[in-house]
Amino acid sequence: MNRLRGSLLLVLLFISAINAQELHHRPRYTLRPGDVLQLQYRYTPELNQTVTLLPDGYVNLNMVGDLKISDLSLEQAHDLILSKLQTQLNEPELNLILTDFQRPYVEVAGEVQKPGKIDLRETTTAMQAILESGGFLPSAQSGQVILFRRINSNTAEVRKINLTGIHKTSQLEQDMALESGDMLLVPRNKVERISRYGKLLNIGTYFNPLSLIR
Repeated sequence: MNRLRGSLLLVLLFISAINAQELHHRPRYTLRPGDVLQLQYRYTPELNQTVTLLPDGYVNLNMVGDLKISDLSLEQAHDLILSKLQTQLNEPELNLILTDFQRPYVEVAGEVQKPGKIDLRETTTAMQAILESGGFLPSAQSGQVILFRRINSNTAEVRKINLTGIHKTSQLEQDMALESGDMLLVPRNKVERISRYGKLLNIGTYFNPLSLIR
C-alpha cells in the first residue's frame, strides 16, 4: 500500500511539473471577438474611442477604418494601429487598453452528463473538465476523446486522448492540461481516423448547439 501511494505521489508530482512548465511557457493573451478596447491618443484626444472586436476579428477605427486585430497580443495590435496612423499623423502616441475580455473557458460536448462551457479558474486537465461536466455517459468512447485546440481564427489542432482507466496510477500521465478556448468532444461511436488540423467553422457544428451530436 505504501509503495502504491509513493508511486501515485511521484506521478502526480510529474504531472504537476509538466503543467507548471506549460503554464510558464503559455503565450500572452491574444485578442478575440468580444474583447473591448479603449484607444487614448495623447495629442489628438478627439480620436479617442472604445471599440469591441466583431465576430470576424475586425474593429472600425477613426482615421483607419476596418482593421483586423484578432489573434494579436495587445502590444502587436498597438503597433499595427500606429503603423496605419503614421501616414496621417505626425508621431502619434497611443495608449491601448483592454477594458473587458473573454473569461478563460473550455467547452465539453458529446457523451457527458452536462455538455457546456466550463470556466478555467486554475490549471484544469481534460479528465477534470469531463468530471465537471458530470462524467461520461455509458455510451461514451472514453478512449477516444477528441481535443480541438485553436491555432488561429480559422484553424484548430486536433488530438485524440485516451481517458479510459485514467483513475489508475499507471494511466495518469495520459491526461492533458487544457488551455483557454480548448474544446473536448466525447464521441459515441469509435473514431477510425482524424485529421491533425480542422477548420473551426466545421468543428463549431459539434459545439453550437452543444446538443447537436447527442
